[in-house]
Amino acid sequence: MDASGPTPSALGFRMPAEWSRQRAVWLSWPHKLDTWPGKFGPIPAKFAEIAAVISRHEEVGINCAAALQAGALTLLRDAGAEVARIHLYDHPTNDTWCRDHGPIFVRHPETGEVAATDWRYNAWGGKYPPFDLDNRIPERIAAVRGYRRFAFDLILEGGSLDVNGVGDLLTTEACLLNPNRNPTRSRGEIETALREGLGVERIHWLADGIIGDDTDGHVDDLSRFFSPTGIVTCLEPNTADANHPILQDNFERLHGLRDGSGQPFEIRTLPMPEPCFHEDQQMPASYANFLIINDAVLMPTFRQADRDTEAAAVLAGCFPGRKVIPVDCLDLVWGLGTLHCISQQEPEGRVGGG
Repeated sequence: MDASGPTPSALGFRMPAEWSRQRAVWLSWPHKLDTWPGKFGPIPAKFAEIAAVISRHEEVGINCAAALQAGALTLLRDAGAEVARIHLYDHPTNDTWCRDHGPIFVRHPETGEVAATDWRYNAWGGKYPPFDLDNRIPERIAAVRGYRRFAFDLILEGGSLDVNGVGDLLTTEACLLNPNRNPTRSRGEIETALREGLGVERIHWLADGIIGDDTDGHVDDLSRFFSPTGIVTCLEPNTADANHPILQDNFERLHGLRDGSGQPFEIRTLPMPEPCFHEDQQMPASYANFLIINDAVLMPTFRQADRDTEAAAVLAGCFPGRKVIPVDCLDLVWGLGTLHCISQQEPEGRVGGG
């Protein structure tokens, strides 16, 4: 897109809610040992397990360098994947967090055209260089799909926002206003870019992220839309837990929000897992990092029977008609993210011009 050309919003595009019908979910195959220091061994098989589950519901696109594809296919078959629904693309990456380095898709509600928005990516404020290959993923995916691409000179990660598809966007000040992202942009300028790029109208700001989150506060570990008028959010009742004040402030802010008709959102609460540690480091384990797919919701679990069961019941109530599928993510979260962080949904639609 020419910087002077019409924006997605001006053309009528908007980012659909995650529960909208999907064509595919995109993943980036894991290969960077330092992302799971000392614990990389089980990770490729875990990705294969997750891809296999998704493949029973819809297509899976995987960014995977050619040299890694044979090994990936072996693991996918071993996991019982619907291999005909899985497509490997020779798109080399630096790391595996497709939610953040992948395109954020938008769709035209009248024509059904899908397009890719391509934002700059700097590995959460330059924490984990290099990230040049990751930065090319939106362009590569748009090309293989034949979608028009809208490029923006703003650093933005998919995990930093959540939308309900009818004009509302949730994000956090800790992330989007962090000087390691867009130091010369004001809050107003960032809001304008979100409106122009994603077709949203109302930007709702929460404050901080959970303990252990190296993204500086991604909202997909905190609070998520479950309907156009509903938000499910994590709470930690233990006042001695460091997450308690963070999540309590978040909860209070959510109750002050209003939707497009001026009404408060329905707020439901998710438990937090008991704190998860590895090598004395608290990991950002959160049930809010679920992934909605066609007819199902994949929910991270952390080998905590009571809390896992309680969280699954909450999500089952939020998404009636969808099966809640638990996925053990205790190894995965040592990389500091789980199901939502590794994935990016592509809405169902058609290819257009532009």
